[in-house]
Amino acid sequence: MAVQQSAHKRKEPTHRYRAGIAVRTAAALLAGYALASASTVLLSAVLPFDRIERVFTATLLSFAVWTAAALYAFAAKSAWRAVWLTTGLAIIMVLPVLAHTGLSVTP
Repeated sequence: MAVQQSAHKRKEPTHRYRAGIAVRTAAALLAGYALASASTVLLSAVLPFDRIERVFTATLLSFAVWTAAALYAFAAKSAWRAVWLTTGLAIIMVLPVLAHTGLSVTP
């Protein structure tokens, strides 16, 4: 009897696959950080607590937002969708604070 070689050979990852992983990692780190920062700014401005409690609560919630953004970066259909969605959400969250002078987040 001859020994048969396995029909399933390991394929080397292509450059396109590696680039997709790199873009998703950048989306998880950079765009996720931008989204977490934007949510902190927005929540610090609109939560109905005292100033210290608003900032503390917004900062704690930002870790959950960053985690959700990182999870989405690797669950999205395409890598670019992960980048544009997280970046777009970050911009949308910051716009009300920048546009409305009454929402002050300065100390």
